Amino acid sequence: MPPQKQAEESMISSLNQTIEREEGEGEKEDGSSFSLKSLLWHGGSVYDAWFSCASNQVAQVLLTLPYSFSQLGMLSGIIFQVFYGLLGSWTAYLISILYIEYRSRKEKENFSFKNHVIQWFEVLDGLLGPCWKAIGLAFNCTFLLFGSVIQLVACASNIYYINDKLDKRTWTYIFGACCATTVFIPSFHNYRIWSFLGLGMTTYTAWYLTIAAFVHGQVENVTHSGPTKLVLYFTGATNVLYTFGGHAVTVEIMHAMWKPQKFKYIYLFATLYVFTLTLPSAAAVYWAFGDKLLNHSNAFSLLPPSPWRDAAIMLMLIHQFITFGFACTPLYFVWEKVIGMHDTKSICVRAVARLPVVIPIWFLAIIFPFFGPINSAVGALLVSFTVYIIPALAHMLTYRSPSARHNAAEKLPRFIPSWTLMYVVNALVVVWVLVVGFGFGGWASMANFIKQVDTFGLFAKCYQCPSNHTSLH
Repeated sequence: MPPQKQAEESMISSLNQTIEREEGEGEKEDGSSFSLKSLLWHGGSVYDAWFSCASNQVAQVLLTLPYSFSQLGMLSGIIFQVFYGLLGSWTAYLISILYIEYRSRKEKENFSFKNHVIQWFEVLDGLLGPCWKAIGLAFNCTFLLFGSVIQLVACASNIYYINDKLDKRTWTYIFGACCATTVFIPSFHNYRIWSFLGLGMTTYTAWYLTIAAFVHGQVENVTHSGPTKLVLYFTGATNVLYTFGGHAVTVEIMHAMWKPQKFKYIYLFATLYVFTLTLPSAAAVYWAFGDKLLNHSNAFSLLPPSPWRDAAIMLMLIHQFITFGFACTPLYFVWEKVIGMHDTKSICVRAVARLPVVIPIWFLAIIFPFFGPINSAVGALLVSFTVYIIPALAHMLTYRSPSARHNAAEKLPRFIPSWTLMYVVNALVVVWVLVVGFGFGGWASMANFIKQVDTFGLFAKCYQCPSNHTSLH
C-alpha cells in the first residue's frame, strides 16, 4: 500500500477512534450495550442521520408546495423541485467534507470535543478565520430563528382547520408554550425516536394530500394558468429553494453520528425519499384546485373536513413540534456557549438557560403570521446564502492552495475527476443562486411579503381566515 494511502487511512482511523471515545457511543453502535434508553433516546448511526435529514426537510413546507406550483405551473414546479433537491444535496456534501477537514485538523492538535458540539460557524472559523465565523453565525442563526418562527405560524394555521373557535394568533400563543418544551432535549443524539416518528407522520400527510386530491377531483371550471407574473414565479421558486434547505443543522447532525465520515451521501438519499412525498402531493393538489391555490397557501384549507384530514393535521402538528426542536437546538447551543453553560451536564439547568431563545421566536411568529410568503422570503434572503452560496465559497477557499488540496482529509468524489471541475461546479452554484435565488427571488418574495403586510397588517389576528380573506394575486 502506498505511504500516502496508509497515512490517510491512519488519520481517518484515528479520527474515528477519537469520536467514539469522546461520544462514548462506540459500544452502543455494535449492540454490545443494549438498553431501552439507547434504543429510543441515544442515536448516532447512519440511519439516525438519514431520518433526521429527511424529517427535517419536509415539515410544514409540504403544505405550501401546491401553492408554489400554482405560482410556477406544473412543469416548472417539478423541474425546480428536482433541481434544488440535487443542488441542496451537493452543498450538504460540501459541508460534510468541510466538517471532516476541520475535525481532522483539530485531531492533529489533540483537541477534545468532549461535551462540546461542533457547529457550522466553528468549522468556518477553523478553516477560514473569524470573518467567515461571523458571516456563518449571522446567516445560520437568523435562518434558524425564522425557521422556528415558520413552524409556530404553521402550527397555528393547521390547528385552525380543526378548531376555528380560537383565532390563529391565540393558537400561536398556545403552541409557542408547547414548543418551548424542546429546551429539555439535550442534542441531536436524542432525536432518534422523534425523527423516526416525524418522517412517518409526514409520509402519511403527503399521501393523504395526494389521495384526497384525486378523490376530490378537479373543482368546477378549474384553471391552471401559472405562471402568469414574474413576481409570483420567482416567489414560488424561492419557496422550493427553501424546501431543500435543511443544511443549517447538518453539522450538528454529523457531530451526533458515531462515524460522521459516513454522512457524505446521506442527504442525497434523504432527498430522494423526500421527492416521493413532495412531487406527488404538490402535483395532485395543484391538478385538483388549480389557480384557487393562489389564495390558499396552506393545502389543508381547500380539502373538505374528514377524519383523514384531521388525522393528517394532528400528525403534522406533532411533526412541526419536532421540526421546531430541530431548528432551535443549534440556537440553544450557540446561546449556551455565549453564557458559558454549554458543558453543563444537568438537563434542567440547561433547559432553564435556553428559555430566553424561545421568547423572540414566539414574538416574531405573532408579528409575521404569513404562512407561505414567509417561506419564500426566508428562502431568498437567508437560505440562498446559508445553504448554497457560503458552503460552495467556503469549499473553494479552503482548498485554494495546492498543499490544501494535496493534504485534504477527504479526496474528490469519483464523479468529479479534477479540482478544476470541482471549482467550476461550485462557481456555477454560487452564480445561479446569487442571481436567481437571492436576486430575482429576493425581489419577488419581498414584494409578495410586503403585499401581505399591507393587506393584513402586522400582528394579523387571523391570516387568510374566511372572514377576512382578500384576493392577493
